[in-house]
Amino acid sequence: MVCDRFGDMSHAGIREVKTPEPGDHEVLIGVAACGLNFPDLLILEGKYQFTPELPFIPGGEITGVVLEAGRKVKDFYPGQEVFAIERWGGLAGEIVLPETRVFPLPGGMPLKEGALLMYNFSTALYALKNRGEARQGQVLLVSGASGGVGLAAVQLGKVYGLEVIAAAGSPENLALCAAYGADHLLNYNEENIRERLKEITAMKGADLVLDTVGGRFAGPAVRSLAWAGKYLVTGFASGEIPAVPLNLLLLKGADIRGVFWGKFSREEPLKQQQNVDEIGRYYSEGRIRACIGREYALDEAVQALEDFKERKIKGKAVVICNPALIAG
Repeated sequence: MVCDRFGDMSHAGIREVKTPEPGDHEVLIGVAACGLNFPDLLILEGKYQFTPELPFIPGGEITGVVLEAGRKVKDFYPGQEVFAIERWGGLAGEIVLPETRVFPLPGGMPLKEGALLMYNFSTALYALKNRGEARQGQVLLVSGASGGVGLAAVQLGKVYGLEVIAAAGSPENLALCAAYGADHLLNYNEENIRERLKEITAMKGADLVLDTVGGRFAGPAVRSLAWAGKYLVTGFASGEIPAVPLNLLLLKGADIRGVFWGKFSREEPLKQQQNVDEIGRYYSEGRIRACIGREYALDEAVQALEDFKERKIKGKAVVICNPALIAG
């Protein structure tokens, strides 16, 4: 899927391009599946913090099989199943990536599942474990809890022994959160956020807030932090970056911490690999699972992104780029 300019998807389409050649420290991957995420839309619209050169191929979360490894690559070999998370380039039959952006797929995890799990769970685990320093018995509030990262955070919260409050904007989305283990539900389009949180936490507040929404949710959520609580800034799905009064942090002894998984994975690869291993273990134990909203073929990639933008998909959308790899 190639985009010639930024904006809506009317300028994008499927076309043949030359097979890329891997450099010394690069890996050529046959793409099995590509999961869709909110940054994909921002990049398409030219609103992300990084902008590709035009024309470009969208999609950053892939699983696949190594076809060729550069001559100085030591850790990957042809036939190996891998996942990779990059800014763009994934909605294609093949992709070349630096070896530092490629990871072995956890053993026993199918390729399709990996494209649904690894980005969201890597982000959520980094947020809760590395940035939030989550401890058993704490109260976790997740905004946008029915989205990909949100549902991952709900599940990991339960794995970590947290009391999980799922916040979303409709009864249908909240029902999905309940099905994935949320202890309490909060409809931020119909309920007073602060009053509902006081009720749920017996006035104590939330120890951790994982916010994927921003906008008008942020103010009351920060005001509802417990003493020494941590507010984990994970995204702005509302499209609005909020401003927070700093006196609230002083009065609550609270922290606001940024969650930028992409930078973390580059700067701290050993910790990232530990997180990958942890995700693989939870999956093999049946403690986490993917929420497949809808599958698309590669020639339906434009429609997939349109549906994703219009919030027609509950759970995660995945584009199957090479059905033979999935079947094999």
